[in-house]
Amino acid sequence: MRKLLLSLLLVGSLSGCGYNSLQAGDEQIKASWSEVLNQYQRRADLVPNLVNTVKGYASHEQTVLQQVTAARARVGSLQVTPELAANPQALAQFQGAQAQLGSALSRLMVVSENYPQLKADAGFRDLQAQLEGTENRITVARNRYIQAVQEYNVTVRSFPSNLTAMMFGHTVKPNFTVDNEKALATPPRVDFSASAAQ
Repeated sequence: MRKLLLSLLLVGSLSGCGYNSLQAGDEQIKASWSEVLNQYQRRADLVPNLVNTVKGYASHEQTVLQQVTAARARVGSLQVTPELAANPQALAQFQGAQAQLGSALSRLMVVSENYPQLKADAGFRDLQAQLEGTENRITVARNRYIQAVQEYNVTVRSFPSNLTAMMFGHTVKPNFTVDNEKALATPPRVDFSASAAQ
C-alpha cells in the first residue's frame, strides 16, 4: 500500500515537470527550422535559372550577375545541420549569407527594370513571381520558427519546467535577429529639393 501511494505521488509530481512540453517544443523547433531551410533552398534553386535568363538580355551587367552567383555559392557552401539552429554563431553566419543572397537578388531585380524586353519575357516574369512567392514563404517559415523558439524558451525558463530543463541539459535556443537594429530605428531621409532630382 505504501509503495502504491508513493508511486502515485511520484507520477502526480512528474505530470507538472514540463519534460513532455520540452520535448514537444524541441520537435516543433526542428520542424519549423526544416521549413525555413526548405524555403531558403527553394530560393537558391531559382537563382541559376534567374541569372541565366537575365544573362541573355543584360550581358553587360556582369558585376550584378557575379554578385548573385557568388552569394548563392556562399549559401550553398554552408554546412546546414540540425545543430546549426542551436549555435548562435553558426546561425548568425547562416543569416548573413542568406541576407547577402537576398540583397544580391534585389539588385538583380533593379537591373532588370532597365531592360523592357527582359521584363516582357514570360520566363523571367514566371521566375520573378516564383521568387516573390518564395520570399513570402521564407517570411512565414521564419515567423513560425521564431514563435516555436519563443514558446520553447518560455518553457525552459518557467518554473517548474526550468528545473527539468536544467536536469536534462535543455537551454534557451537562439533566434533569428536583425542585422542592424539601429538602422531600423533611423527614419529614412526624404529630400524633394531640386538638387536631389538632378
